[in-house]
Amino acid sequence: QARLVESGGGLAQPGGSLILACTFSGRAGNYYSMAWYRRPPGKEREFVSTIKWEDDGQYIADSVRGRFTMSKDYAKKILYLHMNRLQTEDTAIYYCAGSYWHSGVSLSGSEYADWGQGTQVTVSS
Repeated sequence: QARLVESGGGLAQPGGSLILACTFSGRAGNYYSMAWYRRPPGKEREFVSTIKWEDDGQYIADSVRGRFTMSKDYAKKILYLHMNRLQTEDTAIYYCAGSYWHSGVSLSGSEYADWGQGTQVTVSS
């Protein structure tokens, strides 16, 4: 059984930074790739970024490219999302997800079998 737990969300000012962490355990250690998604208030879930474990290949959504990056610590089983130059439009619940076979962009997220419970990020002055 896989378990993913997000942390690090909170309130940030526009132009500020936050680092989200996704701690994973159990069967999650077998992931081929992991990803971050977000659900803004009143909107559908949207793709943010994804990373492939074997070569660290990353895909970043246009809306956050140049501001958000991913990193991982496999030994500690943590995936990070580094969010810089935050904008009010980044306000959302952020979810991490894991796939056992897929890599690359997935707009729907259907290729990801496991999801965390989400962490709220609010960007406001």
